[in-house]
Amino acid sequence: METIRFGTTTGPCKTAASERAQIADETEEKGNIDPDKLFQCPFDKNHQIRACRFPYHLIKCRKNHPKLASELKTCPFNARHLVPKHELTHHTETCSDRISVDTEEVGTNGHCTWQVPVSTWVNPDMTENWDEEADDTAAPFVWGVTTTLNKKQERLTNNLDPSFRVPMTLPWSGI
Repeated sequence: METIRFGTTTGPCKTAASERAQIADETEEKGNIDPDKLFQCPFDKNHQIRACRFPYHLIKCRKNHPKLASELKTCPFNARHLVPKHELTHHTETCSDRISVDTEEVGTNGHCTWQVPVSTWVNPDMTENWDEEADDTAAPFVWGVTTTLNKKQERLTNNLDPSFRVPMTLPWSGI
């Protein structure tokens, strides 16, 4: 006859708390942190902050403790990691959030497995030649000089109801 002890993970029956703890460990490894998990503030050891509020608290506490803030440096892989200046190099080498760039892209022969796609775009109109279409007789553009002939402007036509009238001049003609 087998005895079942509740609250242990060695028996045939697992408790709900141990299952939740296992799921929490698995999700934390993937980077998904429980928003209600408590973190300890690196500036004040009496502060216990929820994970979802931790970045905002760090900004506030950094302002309240400027001396300690000058001694701590932020990890380049996770802004929640604040370590002393002299330990930053060791922390960056061993940080759990560090992602190696070379692990996935490098194949067995040392070459990169991904490739930049080559453009296959082809100009649909191969007969177009801008040199032939150039208007060499056109007057050069000079700022502030009008090259159009000074003809009397025609009266603008109105396709609206007779109760509306057309302006006598264009708004940009006075320039």
